[in-house]
Amino acid sequence: MAVTPPARGRAATGAVAGFVLRLARETIPRTQASLAEVLGVDLGTVQGWESGRRPLANMKAGALLNLRRRLSALGAGTAVVGLLDSAMDADQIIGAAIAPGAGLGPHPLSAWVHTRDTAHMLAWALTGSAPPGLAGRVPLPRRGPAASSPLLGADDRAQFFRHLREAAETALGRPGGGTLLHRQALYLASYDRGQDSAAWTARALRTRRGVLARKGWSEHWAEARSTATALARLGDPQPLLDFIERCLVGDDTSEAANLNYWAYWLGGVRVPQPDDRFMRDRELAHWDPVTLLRGLTYGMHHSPGYVDLYVHTLWALLTAHPWLAQASPTLARDLSARVEQVLDEGTASTRARNELHTVHYVLSDHS
Repeated sequence: MAVTPPARGRAATGAVAGFVLRLARETIPRTQASLAEVLGVDLGTVQGWESGRRPLANMKAGALLNLRRRLSALGAGTAVVGLLDSAMDADQIIGAAIAPGAGLGPHPLSAWVHTRDTAHMLAWALTGSAPPGLAGRVPLPRRGPAASSPLLGADDRAQFFRHLREAAETALGRPGGGTLLHRQALYLASYDRGQDSAAWTARALRTRRGVLARKGWSEHWAEARSTATALARLGDPQPLLDFIERCLVGDDTSEAANLNYWAYWLGGVRVPQPDDRFMRDRELAHWDPVTLLRGLTYGMHHSPGYVDLYVHTLWALLTAHPWLAQASPTLARDLSARVEQVLDEGTASTRARNELHTVHYVLSDHS
């Protein structure tokens, strides 16, 4: 039975998580009616979850935990079920921008540091580009109107980006959390490719170029990193190259911050962080280096605009943990192949190519 699309102009604030739930159900596979029966709920409840009219995030914690466990027990794809949390995070951020009452409580972009999975879910809703982990998963066809992705309508997307721009412009004047809100709103605003919006985003980011001028570690380091990566997404790679040279190379605190940030961004730090202070941990003891190496290895080809940042981070990780080349021979072999591919493509900077040669040597020395 088809899910009723949300009314025009009214956002379904649980749409991203609902769509992930739909994909999880279809990996079992079960119909909506069959899943409702096995869960002991009525068909309308499952339809409401999947359409976003009944956001999963509004469920009681115990009921949501039970739903996840039942999905896994029924054979739902682990990778898909694992994305429900980031999908609900994305829904909360979207809801803060376009849902009634969004101004109540702290803004979600000021409440925690979001991860790559959350960013991918937001990009899915804003651009229609599926997350790499879900690429190729096409929803099963059915009768009646049914969305092929959780892409927001044009009006809701416009409202979302207007809200981001307003939040970014006013964030630094807010008490507490303003810096985090500002940098995360600016970063997400770079997903808007409309001509006027792209020009605004680029202009807003360039007004913060002053933070990029600081050498090594500073209280603005995380903002400088986000600004540089957002500008790279908009087609201006030079600030990111400058950031690596000026704000990373030769500064131990900055190198540690970069590794900590990557570990969190790629899901290696499981506890949500309320602000950027976790990045300054010089011990590098709260995440698994193998997990980070895996994320960098298999993520590099999905982000060609950030190849220099990936390369430098791989170099720093293997410098800090040279034993990683022996920890997983399969992973080391795959990374070696990717290193050779990047070298052959010739897209990396001179510094990155030198670091790639070092990475290749470390890998071959332990193969």
